Amino acid sequence: MITPPSSVRQSATVAVLLLVMLSGVASSVLAQATPSAGRATDDTAVSASAASRDFTGALVDSFKLVMLEHLTRIVSQEKTRAELTGPFWKDYRQSIVLPRQWEDTDSWMVNYVGHPIHGAAAGIVWLDHSDKDRAASIFSPGYLASRARAAAFSAIYSVQFEVGPLSEASLGNVGRKPETAGWADYVVTPVGAFAFMIAEDALDRYFVRWVEDHVKNRVVRATLRLAFGPSRFLANSAENRLPWYRPDRPLGGR
Repeated sequence: MITPPSSVRQSATVAVLLLVMLSGVASSVLAQATPSAGRATDDTAVSASAASRDFTGALVDSFKLVMLEHLTRIVSQEKTRAELTGPFWKDYRQSIVLPRQWEDTDSWMVNYVGHPIHGAAAGIVWLDHSDKDRAASIFSPGYLASRARAAAFSAIYSVQFEVGPLSEASLGNVGRKPETAGWADYVVTPVGAFAFMIAEDALDRYFVRWVEDHVKNRVVRATLRLAFGPSRFLANSAENRLPWYRPDRPLGGR
């Protein structure tokens, strides 16, 4: 049996990930473009159907988000590319471990800034597919509960990202070496996501909007939105929107 070179297998893995991500994008577009076969007449059925569509949309967009994150890891991290070789299932099983310590081998910035940002991005994906939670304005009644639900979704997203079928464990074998697995990722990601979502909402409402009221330059406005909304930038990318998109106001103003 001829074994292909490591570079070929790595390239093939990246190609497969790209195809899977593109298929997810295509399926979401088709789902939105295809008219429903019929209309439900029962109010309960209509409500359940709407809730189902929202949940499905959140799953599809969170799938695209995780694929974008893994593609970034593979492109930018040599250590991840190096682990794409070898027996997949054996390495994956060995990588699913119960952490023995709080910290892993990642830097402070990755653990306490990067992970909360990517968790908040998953939370925003949830918010964008929940009419009730998305409509809650900052510090209004129900606002904190809405962000708590989004953080709960980010906790599920985080577990999948760490040890799920499309995870650091399956794509990069993080955890196979005991020192690379830590509890910090599981705890800091949803807790930090909750804090980041509130912080970004506050900055957008009380600072970015204020600047936009006084500055009409589109480049300045886009830069501010990206700088003070990194989680929204990631979520927008997964949801096929421009990075600086805001649902309540266009970039150039009204």
